[in-house]
Amino acid sequence: MHEAYEVSHLLNATVQIEAIAAYDGNLFLGTRQGHLLLYSLTSNNGNQKYELQLRRYCKNFSKKPIQQIEVVPEDNLLLCLTDNVLSSYDINGFNFPLIKTFSETKGASIFALDNKSATSMTGESNSVVHLCVAVRRKLQLYYGKNGEFKKHLFDFTIPDVPKVMAWGQQYLCVGFKGEYTLFDLSSRDPKELFPTSSSKSLEPTIAKYSETSFLLGRDNTSVLVEEAQEIEIKKTIKWKEAPIAVVWDEPFVLGLMQDQVVVQTVEPALFIQTLPDLNKARLMYRCKRGLIFVSSVGQVWCLSSVDVIKQRQQLLKDKQFQIAIDLTNLSECSAEEKKQTIHSIQMLFALELFDIKQYSQSMKEFIKLNTDPADVIKLFPDLDNKPGSDNTKKLKGKDLENALNALIEYLVELRSKLGKSSKDASGSKEEPAIQRNVTQQLELIDTTLLKCYLQTNDAFVAPLLRLNNCRLEEAERTLLQHGKHSELIILYQTKGQHTKALQLLREQAKQPDSSLKGYHRTKNYLQHLGGDHINLIFKFSDWILEEHPEEGLKIFTEDIVEVENLPRAKVLDFLLREHDPLVIPYLEHVIHTWNDTNPLFHDALISMYREKITDKKANSTEEELQHIKSKLVAFLEKSSQYTPERVILHFPNDTLFEERAIILGKLGRHEQALAIYVQILGDVERAIRYCETIGEKSNDKNVDVYVILMRILMNPEQCTSLIGPLSNVQRHPKSSVPDLETALTILEKHADKISPIKALSVLPDGVPLARLERFLSAALQRQLTLKRRTQLLKGLLYAEHLQVQELKQFHESKSIVINDYNVCPVCKKRFGNQSAFVRYPNGDIVHYSCRVDK
Repeated sequence: MHEAYEVSHLLNATVQIEAIAAYDGNLFLGTRQGHLLLYSLTSNNGNQKYELQLRRYCKNFSKKPIQQIEVVPEDNLLLCLTDNVLSSYDINGFNFPLIKTFSETKGASIFALDNKSATSMTGESNSVVHLCVAVRRKLQLYYGKNGEFKKHLFDFTIPDVPKVMAWGQQYLCVGFKGEYTLFDLSSRDPKELFPTSSSKSLEPTIAKYSETSFLLGRDNTSVLVEEAQEIEIKKTIKWKEAPIAVVWDEPFVLGLMQDQVVVQTVEPALFIQTLPDLNKARLMYRCKRGLIFVSSVGQVWCLSSVDVIKQRQQLLKDKQFQIAIDLTNLSECSAEEKKQTIHSIQMLFALELFDIKQYSQSMKEFIKLNTDPADVIKLFPDLDNKPGSDNTKKLKGKDLENALNALIEYLVELRSKLGKSSKDASGSKEEPAIQRNVTQQLELIDTTLLKCYLQTNDAFVAPLLRLNNCRLEEAERTLLQHGKHSELIILYQTKGQHTKALQLLREQAKQPDSSLKGYHRTKNYLQHLGGDHINLIFKFSDWILEEHPEEGLKIFTEDIVEVENLPRAKVLDFLLREHDPLVIPYLEHVIHTWNDTNPLFHDALISMYREKITDKKANSTEEELQHIKSKLVAFLEKSSQYTPERVILHFPNDTLFEERAIILGKLGRHEQALAIYVQILGDVERAIRYCETIGEKSNDKNVDVYVILMRILMNPEQCTSLIGPLSNVQRHPKSSVPDLETALTILEKHADKISPIKALSVLPDGVPLARLERFLSAALQRQLTLKRRTQLLKGLLYAEHLQVQELKQFHESKSIVINDYNVCPVCKKRFGNQSAFVRYPNGDIVHYSCRVDK
């Protein structure tokens, strides 16, 4: 059994002891005969640990029995209640000379002291004493300082004569014969607690537990009551019988019975020790921590604390860790030694909690201790891969589940703390070392969390892997053991192991029962790799492009930032080499969806259209060819980004004449283009539309495509535009016959766009005058309209000029005078001789620097 105290018999008195008080190693005894004795406690090398030495004996101290005594050692003051009157005495003087008698306390039955040390602004330590005296059914309050007491203006009126009293922080706790009451010292409002006992024969007991709590006796129980707005009963201590007196000597509670003292603890609630052979003891007084005096009418004993080291050894053997910690805190060793000892005890406590399957509480203790997570993980042999793990301690079943859940909570909280410590260290000299340590810790934590999640809730595995802290090899091995291929892909991706990831995806794509079956995960993975991994994308996109061309092409065309930023020239080169059928769809997406203006892609698309149409081995249907041909024509007309001089070099000479004509038009070789429309294709209407298009777009006013077309129509034999390979192309049958009628129709229809002089220069003799007159009339009308419009604009400009001149003259006619008395309305300063200023239309004049439009 744990021994917390040792008993030393100190005195067999020849007088009857009525009251005791003590401080440091000094003991006061007040007797029924009115004697006052002062003893000093000294160490003894004999069988008894201590002995008493009489220092003073005052037989004439009082003519009446001494009812109660208390000491204020800081003020060398003794307070004594005798003959129901309270008086103060000097404990240093011979025979304890009287200092003061509290005359208003006549009829007093009990008093209570609250002695606190206060530090003044000058640094001096002073004692502040609060004194409460129960006088019949009133409580008198006194405030004492430097040995002098002043009474408060008000008293408490109480329902009965108190039996016991104790000071709290805000309340005064009073025990009556029948109940306990708390009196609020600020509002004087009483708060009734509970009856003192079920039997009226039992006396109430009060022990001060802390500044804000009391242990109150009720039958065989001491109830711990905490001061609060709502009184809270926290804990209780059970005794085998109702104690006569109770003392709190941290961390123990001592209850005085008839012949013994029982020692217990509050938190945890444990029986500690029984100290027997205290014959008819009835008084108990705590002198200081670890020293309690016990007295009967004729004997005195001393209860002294057993050496802390000896107690701690027994407590650790009994696995009473909290009490061992409390005792260590109260010991007199150095702060560093306390810290190390307490840390080791707490570690033993945490391990004990784990052994008794209180896993969550155990992990909380590890957090408090800042325990190395590697040491905590060693408690789980299945999770610790280091050699030397004790496999005999493996957990199973529900225990394993509870332990893993507790470990998860511990690791998650620890990771949060690491993040904060890393942030706090930012910018310091130790930051690199701290960051390295944090990185190593996070790797261990997340790798262990991975193993925990795989055994408890694998839904958390993927989010954990995305944090990119797990150790690659260990996590890879663990995931493979559990067949978690999807999660393994995430691990590879976050660690930059893209080749491994893509190889695994390709292998699993063919497995019918795999979660990675099919091409979708590979396609998605490749789409997010980015341009830095373009060669890897080419390598692992091959099988998708071959088996699922349309879906595979989305690797290079999806509306994703990484895809759009891929090097398009390299993609084009790859598709041209390996997947030629996908080149046209890719180029169409680049140009029409992404609006890429690079001539390389525009030229390439034209080239692919051309090859598709002219490839005899393609076995394309007529409908497919026409569709491609219509797209080529539309693209040639719409795009302005391709290079016509380069594109035309590769066009065939025996086909695609319309397309060639469009390109020639882009080159400004209009006569050749029109010759193709008229003489090869025989499509005059298309030639006219060409002229209309060129007339709207061309910036060269000297080019008159209508006149060129008229010349080709009227003198087909003289057209030499079709030179080189095109000179051998078979002409359209109608193109060799002069077509004056069509030429005149064009002349009449587009008279406003044709120069009369150029038109007359190509018209042959014999043109009907009526038609010529209509053309000239229309041309003249156009010139007259142009002239009238020009004259009108000239008149408007002249009128505007006159208005500006008139306004200028008006403003120039105005004059202003500035002198030293003029003040700027903005800055309130005067205009100086060198000031620049501005005058607004409303007449205000301000400094140039103060203008509102600056």
